[in-house]
Amino acid sequence: MAELRAYVYIDRMQAQYAAYVGTVIRGDTPVEGMAELYIEIAPGIEIFRTIDVALKAAEVRPASLVIEREFGMMEIHGWEQSAVLTAGQAVLQYLGLQESDRLKPNVVSAQIISNIDPYQAQLINRFKNGSMMLGGQALYILEVFPAAYAVLAANEAEKAVGINIVDIRNVGRFGRLFISGTEAEVLAAKEASIIAIESLTGAEGK
Repeated sequence: MAELRAYVYIDRMQAQYAAYVGTVIRGDTPVEGMAELYIEIAPGIEIFRTIDVALKAAEVRPASLVIEREFGMMEIHGWEQSAVLTAGQAVLQYLGLQESDRLKPNVVSAQIISNIDPYQAQLINRFKNGSMMLGGQALYILEVFPAAYAVLAANEAEKAVGINIVDIRNVGRFGRLFISGTEAEVLAAKEASIIAIESLTGAEGK
């Protein structure tokens, strides 16, 4: 039986978050205002059948399909929230699971670095896919488990406050979100992102 590691629904993609996703995906490019769903399962090989079920169930488009040694992850999006949810339910039915069977997401760490040194900002810019990190800004780093929930944290942070999404790592064992801005902005982003993660239910897992 497949393990539902993550089931991450985003009701409305924010402008900067959607733009970020567009820079890192290989499939159909989503835009601001679309609904989105990430599903991560184990064993990873099952993700090919899973995304097939989703695409045939409703008018949705795929942006990402990733398979690792253990896990597989897919992303779908569409203009109609109902279509994205219908595709998700079709996947759950195929897997014989419910949304509540997903692993409960946890905040592993959350830290803010004030007045970041320009040299560290340049190091961060070497691996970022989003906005530039500037010296003197505050940097917020969130680490979550499972990794896929980093995208929800980013989108909800942007809903709450005008911040800069520097980078999102949502593949692997742990997810990481990097946000820059003023001290007040990153504090508000931290609060919104943690609330978004901790409000979700699921099964305890390792």
